[in-house]
Amino acid sequence: MIFFYCSLAISLITIALTIYLLAGLKKIRQLSAQPLLEEQPPVAVIIAMRNEEEELEKALQSVLNLNYNNYRIVVVNDRSTDRTGEILQDFKTRHPQLDMVSITTLPDDWLGKNNALYQGYLNSREEWMLFTDADIEFHPDALSRAMSYAVANKLDHLSILPEVVSRSAILNSVLATFAIMLILHLKPWDAKKAGSKAFVGIGAFNLLRRDAYEKIGTHACIRRRPDDDLQLGLRVKSAGLRQDVLTGLGYIRLEWYKNLGQFGNGLLKNSFSTADYNISRTFASVTFILIAIALPMPVMFVFGSTAIRLMAGAVLLFHIVYMIMVPPNKWWYALMIPFAGLFMAYTFLRAAIITLKQGGIYWRDSFYSLEMLRGKGY
Repeated sequence: MIFFYCSLAISLITIALTIYLLAGLKKIRQLSAQPLLEEQPPVAVIIAMRNEEEELEKALQSVLNLNYNNYRIVVVNDRSTDRTGEILQDFKTRHPQLDMVSITTLPDDWLGKNNALYQGYLNSREEWMLFTDADIEFHPDALSRAMSYAVANKLDHLSILPEVVSRSAILNSVLATFAIMLILHLKPWDAKKAGSKAFVGIGAFNLLRRDAYEKIGTHACIRRRPDDDLQLGLRVKSAGLRQDVLTGLGYIRLEWYKNLGQFGNGLLKNSFSTADYNISRTFASVTFILIAIALPMPVMFVFGSTAIRLMAGAVLLFHIVYMIMVPPNKWWYALMIPFAGLFMAYTFLRAAIITLKQGGIYWRDSFYSLEMLRGKGY
């Protein structure tokens, strides 16, 4: 009977959370539905780059093709050792709206990307700043529609949920489950509510007013955080400033990682930081993922009675409905949720163990000690 009641509880909670998630996502407006902006305030598009030669030309070209008359691109070349600097210099000679800042050394007590974005701020003067990544593909109207929404709603900070794709179908299915975990944690649809603890910050698209960015202390206050995009959003919300989020399907697109192995290795740098480098919190998170995501359906289907298997079937059905209703997911991603949960639990635990064993993290060929990462200053 204990197995039955535990299965019933897990099934009801999972179904309720699925409904809650779909209802919440429906509240988030689409970037594509926003009007184009006629009077365009000045915007600095700030991009940190380090060894980006493979995808640089394609991504940078989409930024240069933006239909926005009052913007400047500030590209920060952060100690690249490949052809990134050469490619950027070629773009600069052909596109006057592009400025390049070169960093040759990393200051003490800073993570490389955070310092690069901060240097981009120091080398800009525009009223608005868009912090984005080097691998983002923009629809030509993306910035105009985003600014239209930000101005009309008198926002200080706007994030956009990008369309994340991969050439790997397996990775796409895992990313769908990862997105569920992240969105349930952030509750981005409530970020605009002043009394809510919900917040949002997306590295692909963090648009801020300059005065709001300066009010929260700039990247200097999160200089040690590998999850800088989330921390930026948290600081905006904690300061009582106005933030909101849009979905960018068809307008903001990136291939985050090419395969599952790259994704797992990529999470090594920041998954432990979400637990504030606390191993007890990490074990708690891993246990929760196993109990809530990875194990319920397999255990219920394999070891359950007919009634319990019917519960598992109902849970699976709701997962399938979710995947169908949230593009660009495919229905069969629902079948991969247990695998994705196991993978995420393993990755979180692996990140904690490796970080503790080597005494820090490696990020873009730079090593940051755990002592520095745990230090105060954010």
